[in-house]
Amino acid sequence: SGGGGWATAVVSGGRRVRVRPMGERAFLAEVDSLAEVLFLHAALTAARLEAVGDLVPAARTVLIPFDPARVPAATVRAWVESTWAERSDAPTAGAPVSGGPATPVILDIAYDGPDLAETADLLGLGPGELAERHERAEWTVAFTGFAPGFGYLTSPDWTFEVPRLETPRTRVPEGAVGLAGGFSGAYPRETPGGWRLIGTTAAPLFDPSAARPALLSPGDRVKFRGVSAGARAVSVAAGEPPASVPQSRSAPAAIEVRDPGLFATVQDLGRSGHASIGVARSGALDRQALRIANRLVGNPERTAGVEVTMGGFRAVAERDLWIAVTGGFGPIAIDGDPVDPCVAHAWPRGSELAIGWLEHGARAYVAVRGGVEAGGGDANTSAVLGSLATDSLAGLGPDPLRAGTRLGVGRSPQTPVPALDVAPWGAPSDELELALAPGPRADWFEASALLPLFDAVWTVSDAADRVGVRLDGPELARATSGELPSEGMVPGAIQVPPGGRPTVLLADGPVTGGYPVIAVVTDDSLDALGQARPGTRIRFRHARPHP
Repeated sequence: SGGGGWATAVVSGGRRVRVRPMGERAFLAEVDSLAEVLFLHAALTAARLEAVGDLVPAARTVLIPFDPARVPAATVRAWVESTWAERSDAPTAGAPVSGGPATPVILDIAYDGPDLAETADLLGLGPGELAERHERAEWTVAFTGFAPGFGYLTSPDWTFEVPRLETPRTRVPEGAVGLAGGFSGAYPRETPGGWRLIGTTAAPLFDPSAARPALLSPGDRVKFRGVSAGARAVSVAAGEPPASVPQSRSAPAAIEVRDPGLFATVQDLGRSGHASIGVARSGALDRQALRIANRLVGNPERTAGVEVTMGGFRAVAERDLWIAVTGGFGPIAIDGDPVDPCVAHAWPRGSELAIGWLEHGARAYVAVRGGVEAGGGDANTSAVLGSLATDSLAGLGPDPLRAGTRLGVGRSPQTPVPALDVAPWGAPSDELELALAPGPRADWFEASALLPLFDAVWTVSDAADRVGVRLDGPELARATSGELPSEGMVPGAIQVPPGGRPTVLLADGPVTGGYPVIAVVTDDSLDALGQARPGTRIRFRHARPHP
């Protein structure tokens, strides 16, 4: 159903590609080696099919998203299989990974990592010999993920398998260079991590304002160059790093946040087309609610507004404005006077908008006529990769709102206000029925696991945020143990860790992951899931085939 509820395999010259459904809007093309992944990724990129989105290579797979309203799933599947079958020059499974562009990216590195000596001892080397071998190797970016700009580097010259730390660090500093498995990689920003750290680099690994945000992209060749501590830098043999693109103009501040409530962020409909460099879609979790709010005040549907999680939000207008509040239901007032949701209201200068604690749903959306734009005061609201969406996992976009944040508002559109006399509205339900399309790793689970997936009533746990929703219910028994090599993920993917309790990824979820996906919540059901709060009950049903 949808993206095709089956996996197929095509064998050509002893090589095979298995095409697995990832919901109704993507496929995973699985091959047997990293060398074949890079080859397939390059071949599909060269013969790009219309309506196919950003291809995401990983350890053994290429994620192929597509728009089923523009191209049938069967056409996409046939394109992948024929592209593979027609290329007789594809590498064999045992072939080494070859580099992409002839000119490598040179990364200066100081071999001063806290795990250098211990890692060398694990490998039967001295610290100096480990550093020498790492520097001498010629690396290739196999894929990206984990964080924007984090490249998984592989090399035929590097034959070691390095175990991860038994207890991951809660803080790995920006620029740390580490080893894990057969990979090396450098952390673009401070994050948790379990790789063994052998050095540091000052390279600007990810700069969202640059013409090329990620310094390292899949297929790039990389060379490390040892330097003394304090002399770390980066040079690209082909020339200087790309210049930054101009920042968007600032709009006058028009709103001052007095209290953000539990959690409030600036959101639009997200940033697409950057998954291959590790950037998630992000954007409003209830996209329909934001679209309706914008239409009510005459804005284009993609215009940025404020996403208020669970309520408690208060803000003051610094000039006369028009607003609409949609999504989750709770008390709304302007200067203490109650107002209705899903209706455009005047918000006079100096008056306070208050959204009380939500009684139904998890997120309310505030659209202001003209839209939130790059603004004054202390609001860091510059557009990142064409979007003002706040990505809570990657740290991209505006900072979460806090008391005292001032937001800019753009010029009012020419459309009348209120732009709509009637808008669909109703309180989000505390009981949801969500459609599921097939996942790529259903064969990792016992056949009996599909019964509780669809028969059980699941409950949203307290572990629910913009990254994902963990569900309480029966354990889904695995038939396959061990670790799954990292592969591309999509919003709605239901990952199941070894404990058997599923987590549904949402808009800020990582673009790659290592837990098997048993099924995928359909795109049409994601908005409802974005309104699920702890305690919400969920039942799953099979998705109907896409017409």
